[in-house]
Amino acid sequence: IAVAGARSFERSDGMQLWLSQMVLNFAWTPVFFGLHRPGAALVIVLATLAAVVAFIVTRWKTDRVSALLLIPYAAWVAFASVLNASIVVLN
Repeated sequence: IAVAGARSFERSDGMQLWLSQMVLNFAWTPVFFGLHRPGAALVIVLATLAAVVAFIVTRWKTDRVSALLLIPYAAWVAFASVLNASIVVLN
């Protein structure tokens, strides 16, 4: 994630998406665990996933390495989204 961000530092579109997903990523933990709000956390994790996928799509043509570096992260966030959604449904 850090390498992809560093590679996108000079490109405003990539950097804005990278910063967005970082802010959302950091927001998820206190909302889910601290505030015990799995519904709100689900909105955050889905927004994170959208930002990560948008980063991959926008960087694909101009910096494929950065895009490829975030594919495992996108998979992890998708898995976390399923877990979070399961908790919302089961509660």
